[in-house]
Formats: sequence, C-alpha cells, structure tokens
Amino acid sequence: MQQHDTRASEPHGGADVLSSVVNDAVTIEREDSVGWVVLTRPAQINAINDDIRSGVPVALRELDADPAIRVIAIRGAGQRGFCAGADIKERRGAETAIEVRSRMQGARWIEAIDTVRKPVIAAVHGYCMGGGLELALACDIRYAAPDAVFSLPETALGLIPGGGGTQRLARVVGPGRAMDLLLTGERLDAGAARDIGLVTRIASESAALVDEVRAFARRIAARAPAATLSVKRAARGALDLELKQGLDLELDLFAMLKPSEDAREAALAFSEKRQPHFIGR
Repeated sequence: MQQHDTRASEPHGGADVLSSVVNDAVTIEREDSVGWVVLTRPAQINAINDDIRSGVPVALRELDADPAIRVIAIRGAGQRGFCAGADIKERRGAETAIEVRSRMQGARWIEAIDTVRKPVIAAVHGYCMGGGLELALACDIRYAAPDAVFSLPETALGLIPGGGGTQRLARVVGPGRAMDLLLTGERLDAGAARDIGLVTRIASESAALVDEVRAFARRIAARAPAATLSVKRAARGALDLELKQGLDLELDLFAMLKPSEDAREAALAFSEKRQPHFIGR
C-alpha cells in the first residue's frame, strides 16, 4: 500500500506531532518516542472496513521499524468510540463457508500486532465492540476512558467473534469470565472491565484519555529500550511456551542484557543519583 506523507507538524500535548496518512481510515502520528495509530472513520464510530484492515498493519510495521519510536498506541478518532466493530454497511455478495474462510484468511489484520516488538497500548473511549474489542485485546495494555463500553455481541447476530476474541479474551480475563461474556454478549463499563482485568487503567476523565495515555507511554519509553523489548518478548512467550521453555527464554534474555551499555548506565546513574540516559545497547 502506498503511504501518503502529509509531513504536517502541530503542537499537541507539549510536543510536535508529525502526521502521515496511510489511507482514508488510518493515520500515523509521531510524538517524540511515542507513535500513534489513529482510526479515522469517526462518523462510523471507526467501524472496520477494508481500509482499516489493510491500513493498521502498514502503520504498525512502520512504527515498529522506526528507531525513534519506543511505544505504540492505538486510538479512534471522534467522540463516540474507539471502534464499533465491523461496518455493517460494507456489503458483500452471498458467500459459501469456503469463500468466507478464504477471504478472512487473507485479511487476518489484527494478528499484525502479534509481530510488533514494541509495547502496544489501546487507548479506548466510548464504544469498543466486536472487532474493536478484538483489536484492543491484541494490544499489550488497555487504557480506558470512563465512558468506555466493551462487548462481544456476535452470537446475537448468529456469528462468533472472528478476529481472535474467543482465543484472546480467555488469556486476558480467564476462561470462566470469558465464556460468560462470549455467551451473553453483556456490555461492560470501564469499571467492570477493570474489575476483571480487561483493562488495567482508567483515565481520570474521558477528555483526558489521550493526554494520560501519552504520559503513560512516555514513562515506558523512558526506560531501557532493549530491556522493554525483551520483557515484552518474555511475557508474551509465557502465553505460548511450556514453563521450562519460558524460563529458558527469560534466562537467555537476562544474560544478553546484563553486560549491555544500558545496564551499566542504569547502575552508574543510580550511584550518581541522576536519571539514566539509555541508548538501546
């Protein structure tokens, strides 16, 4: 996909923002060490269409490859929500099960997050439904506005989640709670979502979500970048590896980091009572 770069810079939260347009539904913003993937279909509550399916992986790959970016955050434009799920106005002709499987196999766009080495934060406000919740579930951390509403309503439509919801939800909230939510399609507010671990943080007010996520991302970005990549890799490995394999991976990564320049800088900064300056080596 061809990316059209606007190269427009504007003040935003005390930093210059460099914006580039991936397509009609996805924009990239860079603020120092934080990169944003912005869903830009506010009139449709950022409902998922083919532009979002193709544009989000492009934006993630670009930010993951940018050495200046240390943390990635995803948000939805507009007041109404993060993402309301699939766009029901996106009409398709009659398809057989084989045709549906083939089409969706070629567009497993949410899984692009699984290949991102850097931390990915979902900044969720308003409606976060269906595929929107599946997108948020694929992120490493979910940070909600007080007005956020979460649901996987697919069984009421004669379907099941098709973007990872049946697999990721149990890994985040546990199998019992996941089964409850999948079978009922119940809507959760931000407080209930935090109670079950679906989100870990709630903004002080809805209007403050982006600023608070930005500050949170910068706190992570200020830490040793190689250690951040490694701890994410180890923690993600815990979901897929046998315990012994996971422990071996953790030990390998620790041993790699111990003689690093950043580890030495952290020790020196501590002894000199100053903030460390990390370079990623």
